[in-house]
Amino acid sequence: MTPNKWWHYLLLTIVVSGLSAIAFLGIAVAIIYPSLPSLDVLTDYRPKLPLRVYSEDGYLIEEFGEERRAYVKIRDVPKSMKDAVLAIEDRRFYQHGGIDTKGILRAIKNNLTGVSHEGASTITMQVAKNFFTKPNGKRTLGTKINEALLAIKIENNLSKDKILELYINQIYLGQRSYGFAAASQVYFGKPLEKLNLAETALLAGLPKAPSGYNPYTHPKRAITRQNEVLRDMYRYGFIEESVYKKALNQPLKFKASRQARDLSADYVAEMVRESLYASYQDEIYSSGLKVYTTIRKANQEAANSALRDGILDYDARQGYRGPEKLLKLNDPTSDAGKEAIADALSEIEISNGLMPAVITKLGEKSITVHTKYGEDVEIEGKGLALIDKSLREKDPEKRLLKVGAVIRILNASPSTQSGQWRVVQLPQVESALISIDPETGAIRALVGGFDFNRNKFNHVTQAWRQPGSSFKPFIYSAALEKGYTPATIVEDEPLSFSSEETGNTEWTPQNYDATFDGPIRLRQALAKSKNMVAIRVLESIGKGYAQDYITRFGFSAKNHPAYMTMALGAGSATPMQMASAYAVFANGGYRINPFLITKIVDHNGKLISKNKFVTAKHDAPRVIDARNAFIMNSMMQDVVRYGTATKALQLGRRDIAGKTGTTNDHFDAWFTGYSPKQVAVTWVGFDKPKRLGRNETGGSTALPIWIKYMATALRNVPETDMPVPDGVMALRVDPVTGVRADNDENGIYEYFYHENPPPEVEIPLPGMLEEEALPLSQPQQMLQPEIILQPRASTSKAPEPPSKLKDLSMTKGTKPADSGSNKELASSKAIEPAKPKKVETTNEANNNQVQQLFNPH
Repeated sequence: MTPNKWWHYLLLTIVVSGLSAIAFLGIAVAIIYPSLPSLDVLTDYRPKLPLRVYSEDGYLIEEFGEERRAYVKIRDVPKSMKDAVLAIEDRRFYQHGGIDTKGILRAIKNNLTGVSHEGASTITMQVAKNFFTKPNGKRTLGTKINEALLAIKIENNLSKDKILELYINQIYLGQRSYGFAAASQVYFGKPLEKLNLAETALLAGLPKAPSGYNPYTHPKRAITRQNEVLRDMYRYGFIEESVYKKALNQPLKFKASRQARDLSADYVAEMVRESLYASYQDEIYSSGLKVYTTIRKANQEAANSALRDGILDYDARQGYRGPEKLLKLNDPTSDAGKEAIADALSEIEISNGLMPAVITKLGEKSITVHTKYGEDVEIEGKGLALIDKSLREKDPEKRLLKVGAVIRILNASPSTQSGQWRVVQLPQVESALISIDPETGAIRALVGGFDFNRNKFNHVTQAWRQPGSSFKPFIYSAALEKGYTPATIVEDEPLSFSSEETGNTEWTPQNYDATFDGPIRLRQALAKSKNMVAIRVLESIGKGYAQDYITRFGFSAKNHPAYMTMALGAGSATPMQMASAYAVFANGGYRINPFLITKIVDHNGKLISKNKFVTAKHDAPRVIDARNAFIMNSMMQDVVRYGTATKALQLGRRDIAGKTGTTNDHFDAWFTGYSPKQVAVTWVGFDKPKRLGRNETGGSTALPIWIKYMATALRNVPETDMPVPDGVMALRVDPVTGVRADNDENGIYEYFYHENPPPEVEIPLPGMLEEEALPLSQPQQMLQPEIILQPRASTSKAPEPPSKLKDLSMTKGTKPADSGSNKELASSKAIEPAKPKKVETTNEANNNQVQQLFNPH
């Protein structure tokens, strides 16, 4: 038949074109299919797993890597998750062979008629694209043909369940999360099996456009997409109508943090990352290594909360500085106004829970704000304490707050639905907290600053600051080895030094309260933090000797020059060094090194390395006499009982001890304290040193942070009395003169080295009559400075410590309870001094503390 009409030619053209296309496609398949890449990457799937850092009790702290992943087997994927993915992405997945012809025709029809805009890509084709197509590459016809042929090849070589498993674990879902298991942690902070249907549907909607449907940046779009997923699940029979309607109305609660973690410890995570990177470089980011630290969740959360609250309380005492910025809004309550607020707040990050918000309504007794999360919150009462003065300001020119002001608010009770919001401000001051186990050196909590995202400088390990009066115990410890006792009388009177003596300028030191108590016992002087006494003690024992002695605690001599100012902590130390040094007192005289990593395992759980550490009383070196540690502990307990740290009595424990520290001009505030089971150090100061404020001392600024942390850290920890070592005796002394009391009713109990008892008479000075004699003002007996006792079993009954006597506060006229007579107390056998032994210290280790944390001892 010869074509003689126009439509004959048209039909012939269509037929020929179709046959040509089929032929072309056949040739393309014949050429391309054999050259398709091997499927080894699928059959031997090894995803790039990030480095993960965990707490000791198994909570995820952080993960490092370009991709956040958590591989999950298909059998462990909840049915609701699989159904949601199939409903929205490829409901005929289990019927087609990789290319869904019906789906392609349906998509073409719907797109041409305008019914809907949908793609024809199957899950198998998406797997081919994700594994074999270059990301962000140009999408050509050849690329699409290649992916279609790969889909067929995949279907011929892998089971449907395996293909779906690969898709569920490989697909990108925003926030650097790959796979639904990782996304579940990122967006909701829980594993897949804990998700409800509403949460599952939201995740299932992300593959189409992860950035466009990101609930953090586009919450409305995300909810719209979630509704589409639920609608398709209902439409295609995956769920019943009642389940569908319930899920539509179910509220979504996203993680406040956009990190895939269970525990916030950014400074800890960064220390681990730095350590591993030094050994493995970029391999750590895709290795799947799991690092377990010594951090404990309860301790770390207590440290986070204590430091944040302590800094905000300090900041509130300094007054309100004003809003961060001021927005010009015509009607802040209108939709347009709220849209403008949302745009402005999208550029301002939440900092350590401090939520940015804009004032939309302002009154004298309440304000209404619109938050970054789109909520309208009314704040009144105590929540306005910080800005109360500004709200009452009548002069508009002086008023700091106006409608449109960008402020910060904090929810004091985030677990409750209504919350207890209060107005706060971003602090300018910094702080640090570290807590260690004094027996092993295991770091239980570490916070290096107020907010890691604002300031990555780790103040625990990198901030070399003057320790101030918190350094005095080391000078007093040195004095005990030179013959001083807690009962030694030292003059608390004015002093003055030349520039040669100080190494700088002329110096006339003062006590904090600018008063002087005259002759005072050493125990009282430490409790009251008397500067004049500490200086006189250092002058007596010798600056060079003291400088050498402090190296026993891990300090570097070069960081503490041998000048008189060393008595007041004018050298430099880090909070980590202070924690390690105080651990010597807490554990009875042994030197331990702080460490952070316990073990490293691979992604299969195989042990790669395990840290070995020394422990006190076993293999850690003894660096000070056990008697010295015991007596210093007793003296620092009195700092808490009646000295500069009495606020700590609210903990209701008898076994805590420590020392406040405030540097010259109030640049740094410290509290370093401990129980026999935990040492904690808190520091507060500015990065560029400046005054904290006239009344901001270690006791008022740093101690409250320590107390709040210890309230959690020592909860359910029984009180522990430090055992009395051999060679220590308790005798009654006159509280005024420090000499041996003449009878039981005229004195208070004090501890002494057996070979260094208090004098029994007062000593007259030259030219004085005996009845005018002054109390002894010099150490009673000089001991060998380099004595280091070896631990050995006790051979005699120890005396009762003062903490168990009735006269805990050094009052007169009481007798010991359950301790026998003075004669019995004085019969305690002394330990013979061991041969002097050099204590090894490494200055380099002191200057590189981060690396020290991870090297086995």
